[in-house]
Amino acid sequence: MSGKLGILAGGGELPRRLIKLCQDTGRDFFVVAFKGQTDNETVMDVEHLWSRLGAAGDIISRLKKEQVTDLIMIGPVKRPSMAELRPDWRALQFFAKIGAKSLGDDGLLKSVVSALETEGFNLLGIDDILHDLLATKEIYGKFSPDAQAQTDIKRGVEVARLMGLADVGQSVVVQQGLVLGIEAIEGTDALIDRCAGLRRDAAGGVLVKLKKPQQERRADLPTIGIETVKRAVKSGLRGIAIEAGGALVVDRDAVVQLANESGLFLIGIEPADYD
Repeated sequence: MSGKLGILAGGGELPRRLIKLCQDTGRDFFVVAFKGQTDNETVMDVEHLWSRLGAAGDIISRLKKEQVTDLIMIGPVKRPSMAELRPDWRALQFFAKIGAKSLGDDGLLKSVVSALETEGFNLLGIDDILHDLLATKEIYGKFSPDAQAQTDIKRGVEVARLMGLADVGQSVVVQQGLVLGIEAIEGTDALIDRCAGLRRDAAGGVLVKLKKPQQERRADLPTIGIETVKRAVKSGLRGIAIEAGGALVVDRDAVVQLANESGLFLIGIEPADYD
């Protein structure tokens, strides 16, 4: 029997989807909602704690009081400034322990996971529970990448791997071999929007989205959904390539339908196939 699940809820729909699954299956759960991050509707009518990200002591104490055994970090979290974070004493001890070397996104997430495991919690990944979200190796929908698009995917894989090793981002946009943009702290949606004004007068570019080689997959797998496809279409992209087994597709049927209606290809790839 699974233990009580603590849901560390970021923004968007994924936390609500997980809450509904727990309710439907009868799994006991408790939600930690973060001010400025979690949507209000996520915690309507469920047991929860509102907290700032830096209140580590209060969060851990409440999780233990609620007898939580398993934890999951789900939903995007915008990285706050130190002023917004306002770390308490326990959080300050944590930052002192990890040091400046871990302040990249992946290093920070790995350190957070390690700290929570030290407190006795069992950390789960999204795909440990929401199994149907994990991307598979296939062409989704009715459109396929042509030779030029495959060349752009190959270039995107090369660049995304280098970015990942440097702990910078997960996504890159390539058009006709030219890198139009790479993802940094702004996130994928802002990257796509920014590339709209950089596209060449030719067949549209491709968004390539991979997990980082050293990524802590229990904390931050790359994710696409309806909004990703909408922005891709608006920005003149002609396709999206995501890592099979290393990325999530939210609302798969709706995403595929919109891609079909918009003439956009969506493909799950094995990066090794592009070596």
